[in-house]
Amino acid sequence: MATATVTGKIPKASPPSALPSNDPLTPEQWKTFLAISDAFVPAVQPKSKADPMHQLAVPDDEYSRAMSVLERITPTETGRLLVDNYLQESPGTSEAFRKAVYRLMSFFMVPDQKNQLIMVLNVLNYRAGSLLLTGSTTPISEQPVHVREQILRGWENSRLPPLRLLMRSLQMLTKQSWIQTSPSMGPLLGYPRVPVHGTPGKGFEYSFIQMPPGDGPEIIETDVVVVGSGCGAGVSAKNVADAGYRVIVAEAGHYWPPEHLPMTEQEGQTNLFMNGGLMLSDDQSIGVAAGQTWGGGGTVNWSASLQTQSFVRKEWADSGLPYFTSAEFQADLDTVCNRMGVSTDFIQHNQTNQLLMEGARKLGYGHKAVPQNTGGKQHYCGYCTLGCASCEKQGPVISYLPDAARAGAQFIEGFHVKKVLFEDKKGGRTAVGVQGIWKSRDLNGGIEGPSTVIRDVIIKAKRVIVSGGTMQSPLLLMRSGLKNSNIGKYLHLHPVSFLGAIHEREIKPWEGGILTAVVSEYENLDGVGHGAKIEATNMLPATWLPWAAWDGGLGYKINAARMKHMVGYISIARDRDTGSVFIDPNDGRCRINYHPSAFDKKHIMEGVIACAKIQYIAGATEIFTTIPHVPKFVRNPANAGLGINDPEFVAWLATVRRAGFPSPETLFVSAHQMGTCRMGASKGTSVVDPKGKVWDTQGLYVADASVFPSASGVNPMITNMAISNYISRNVVAGLADGIRGKL
Repeated sequence: MATATVTGKIPKASPPSALPSNDPLTPEQWKTFLAISDAFVPAVQPKSKADPMHQLAVPDDEYSRAMSVLERITPTETGRLLVDNYLQESPGTSEAFRKAVYRLMSFFMVPDQKNQLIMVLNVLNYRAGSLLLTGSTTPISEQPVHVREQILRGWENSRLPPLRLLMRSLQMLTKQSWIQTSPSMGPLLGYPRVPVHGTPGKGFEYSFIQMPPGDGPEIIETDVVVVGSGCGAGVSAKNVADAGYRVIVAEAGHYWPPEHLPMTEQEGQTNLFMNGGLMLSDDQSIGVAAGQTWGGGGTVNWSASLQTQSFVRKEWADSGLPYFTSAEFQADLDTVCNRMGVSTDFIQHNQTNQLLMEGARKLGYGHKAVPQNTGGKQHYCGYCTLGCASCEKQGPVISYLPDAARAGAQFIEGFHVKKVLFEDKKGGRTAVGVQGIWKSRDLNGGIEGPSTVIRDVIIKAKRVIVSGGTMQSPLLLMRSGLKNSNIGKYLHLHPVSFLGAIHEREIKPWEGGILTAVVSEYENLDGVGHGAKIEATNMLPATWLPWAAWDGGLGYKINAARMKHMVGYISIARDRDTGSVFIDPNDGRCRINYHPSAFDKKHIMEGVIACAKIQYIAGATEIFTTIPHVPKFVRNPANAGLGINDPEFVAWLATVRRAGFPSPETLFVSAHQMGTCRMGASKGTSVVDPKGKVWDTQGLYVADASVFPSASGVNPMITNMAISNYISRNVVAGLADGIRGKL
């Protein structure tokens, strides 16, 4: 996406791996897909000038009104030219859009879901199939744009659930890929390529082990190998290295130094997130965003640093894990917070967070500032999910991994660990290292071209700490032959639904700290710690605008252009009910079996309703949910002074409640993953014991958010790091004792 020009150093390009030569779609399939995309986001022209086959023809007076609306909110003197280019733009004429879809389909779509999409495109190419799905024997690609738009509206309101799901899937894929690649969206919004506040910082100079060319496996020896480089891994590596033991941190992703950050939204999605940021549950009810890069989730998360709440600690302790109500756990929490400079003292709330707190105050809702891990500095940046160039956010890349390096730790990037190696020894089945495939960077030191060296690598070690995260750690245990039926189970995701609002004043929601306030009024709806919190969300265009309602092509373009006046929030539930992860039998990737339960949906809905009330009382002129079929609320000035008792607003809230979260077209989102290798007092209900060791093994530990006994209820980073601090101390103690598996 082209962006507004601002003073500041533009980051270096970070091109992802090259596209494969085998096109995922045939020419006929592309023709159909692009015809649908051009109906979602059409080129728009007045009827007097339009080519109806390729442009959405609207009445001349309607076109003039749209031009006037868009010109008023366009930030430059060339507003009319910008608006004209924007309205004439469509995905089907963009090679960049096509490449974005090509990449998603080639690398990141689950084979089953890709095959379903291809099947639909094929059906639409036949007259009989076209009649079945569109009501006409004329293929959709041969229909004028306005007819294609009518067909999409029909799918959206179809009585057939598969058609509604198809509509949602095609719409989200089109919107996101278009916004990422649009040449006019950024300038129209005044959205800058880099944050306007703050300056680039100097990162740590990492050194990574390189493998020489060779035919057989490269064998490396160490005391401890840590698989993964995220929050749990960084803490673990530091503790082991500080104790004087050799440690290697092995990461499948790659390190991107500050001069590459923040990435563009398209680069960041591909280079920094697992599966290109596109991970859907098998029933497509929830999308999961998980980091996969050097630093893991700590590189792409925000700065929110909340400690584990008392009711969660008690719940975990009552399950047979007294550590969680001990002074030791609190000391671990404080240790990691102190290292990262966690504090509320330096927060400057952006307008989105200010409006959240002000609305909560006026309603009497409990709310507070969220501590930030910014090292005692003000960190006014809304781009952190694309990597933090300022080096102020004290994630593992800035804090714990450099600490580990200074204590002697070594690092490997681009190393996919396939399995843990075991030997049968006196103490039982004992982990003695890991084996996997290492791929070097390309000739230019990037990852766009082919690797110059690919080697099978074995790392021999006395201890193995698995810190691959909730989505990958259980898969490694499964690939390693472990049979505990609890591996991969008890997945918690903190499911989220969004609410947006539009204000008269300019917000520029991409500016400032992303999540610096939280409303906790509804966090304990069942009396035992399950409910919803309300928080601000990331407001970068390609992250937020796919959620904006589609009400025809012109309506969507006008609405998207109003983003600079928008705020966005999440209702995030501490989920009681769980899912699971498993290995895709086709290509080995992580698959997700999870559907938000009726119990948890009730809590999410209460958060959505509360958030709407907060925005009403904070002065929003329009409020919208991302719940399908729910119209937006538009404030009636005649009801000024009535507050949330405004009868039109009360009626709209009733509409939201009645709609619920219709299935299958409702899509929830998760940025927090927990529990798939959970800790417990019994191997019958857990994967690791109370000190983090995998049951029925020696020398094998898990240290990441996958060991959580249940959902943390807060952003999991601090809890994850504290538990990993504890588990890695146990590893060090065992090494010191010289008795494998004593702990």
